[in-house]
Amino acid sequence: MAENKDGQEKTEDPTGKRLSDARNKGQVPRSRELNTMTITMVGAAALIMFGPAMVQDMGAMLRDGLTLDRREIFNNVGMFEALAKHVTSGLEIIAPFLAMSLVAAVAASTILGGWSFSVESLKPKLDKLNPWSGLKRIFSVKGLVEMGKALAKFVLIGSIGSLILTNFWEDVMHLGFIELGAALAGAGEILTWSFLAISSGLVVLAVIDVPYQLFEHKKNLRMTKQEVKDENKDVEGKPEVKKKIRETQFQMAMRRMMEAVPEADVVITNPTHFAVALKYDELRGGAPVLVAKGADNIARQIRELAMEHNVPLFEAPPLARALFHSTDIDQEIPAGLYLGVA
Repeated sequence: MAENKDGQEKTEDPTGKRLSDARNKGQVPRSRELNTMTITMVGAAALIMFGPAMVQDMGAMLRDGLTLDRREIFNNVGMFEALAKHVTSGLEIIAPFLAMSLVAAVAASTILGGWSFSVESLKPKLDKLNPWSGLKRIFSVKGLVEMGKALAKFVLIGSIGSLILTNFWEDVMHLGFIELGAALAGAGEILTWSFLAISSGLVVLAVIDVPYQLFEHKKNLRMTKQEVKDENKDVEGKPEVKKKIRETQFQMAMRRMMEAVPEADVVITNPTHFAVALKYDELRGGAPVLVAKGADNIARQIRELAMEHNVPLFEAPPLARALFHSTDIDQEIPAGLYLGVA
């Protein structure tokens, strides 16, 4: 079980804040196997789409480059111009393949973990220069897993390559005995399908590596119970402070409610357990509005304040209880109690 520097076990899943802070620091799950698989698969698809045309254009460029006039050979400027022309033509030929590969490289890095840019992750970390730390990383569980993946990749790709070479051996040998154009076309086809087969093999590694990387990322961000408590205090505030805030809010609400009692038209009582103050505004119309209510001690304060300001008290226990439980402060009384209030 992972532990922090105080020796406490990290048994709790990372909170939303912990995950958000980690993302801001550039700590997101990444899978190199998924990236490699995506880039190679897109590259294979690009070869299938543009391969024949690329091979044909490359053959034409090769023929054109080897067909030189005698005067051009002894013209230094002409040779450089021809070189620049063929370099430009070569880049134009492979441009679609490079563009798709570039888009795949950018997109592959965001498939797992999404897009993340952090300046903090660019800062140099001196602990990476420590040889002892490097040895610990190499011989750690993660280092052994990476070595296992590298060996598995070597065996997998080597096996696929051996099968491809065995299957296409006669075709490869035959390329040397046919015309150049047909040889280039045949070589391009063999290369394309070989590339696709190897890329498909990498899917196996990606399917295994992605869940592992997600698990490892979550494991590295696990928290101790104390860290969860401390974070809750930071986010929600200390319990003592929260209690003080609630008390202050309650006192302010009580003060506003009591200030409305002298302006009420009537206070309906239980007579002792409940007290409800109503105010009716003829100009605004509508139903009477409940401006204050309370039970027990608060009800007593409402009655005393009403008597001090000559607000009529009306004793109606069922009506007082009904208003108390059905109507909130600053709300009109419900239609079902119109008759009782009237």
